[in-house]
Amino acid sequence: MNKNLPASHHSKEKNGVKAMFDAIAPRYDLLNHILSLGIDRGWRKLLALRLARIQPLKVIDVATGTADLALIVAKNTNAVVTGVDISQGMITIGKAKVTDAGLSERITLIEADSASLPFEDNYFDAATVAFGVRNFENTVEGLTDMCRVIRPGGLISVLEFSSPRGLMGVLARFYMRRIMPLIGGIISGHPSAYTYLPETALAFPEGEDFAALLREAGFNNISITPLTFGIATLYEGHKPAVK
Repeated sequence: MNKNLPASHHSKEKNGVKAMFDAIAPRYDLLNHILSLGIDRGWRKLLALRLARIQPLKVIDVATGTADLALIVAKNTNAVVTGVDISQGMITIGKAKVTDAGLSERITLIEADSASLPFEDNYFDAATVAFGVRNFENTVEGLTDMCRVIRPGGLISVLEFSSPRGLMGVLARFYMRRIMPLIGGIISGHPSAYTYLPETALAFPEGEDFAALLREAGFNNISITPLTFGIATLYEGHKPAVK
């Protein structure tokens, strides 16, 4: 989203995104798995396994959606996970999934904005976000507030789509611009949402450009790990330890 637009425009744009996710929430999980051919589960599992190496006790999952990543993190670590999202529709479905998984005591889902997280400074050991950063109203503001709520030395893990090089990139862009809107529109009943989502993914800064945003938000020691021919990328960074 354009951070140079007036505040009133930002509010309308955020409300529009919130309404869109509320509308597509009932079919969101199904479409994610269909449109990614199920590969998205493996990406989330990899993030969780790498996160487990620091043995976090408290994790915040921002733009949690229907809690897919929150559930995988809880199953692969001993952490208590707090998921936040601006869409109440997504959270409602996520809560049902958490209950079904028997993880209600370890996963809490709340409605909150990424740029104004309702938690004290240095509270969490780690923060995660999967395929949600591109929908932040202001990318750096959202990442900065995530940095605020992580303890010094804590970890941020971000999964986002990226553009492969060469022929694979041509095929990926064709798939995202032509196939995803068609299938997503038919199954969800909201074709505009599945035009918006691929376009935000294709326009999102990636690689070193996104690493620069993480540094601007206060993180260091950034690592960039391309996944599945570069279709997605896992970014990891740390909040500087207190000297």
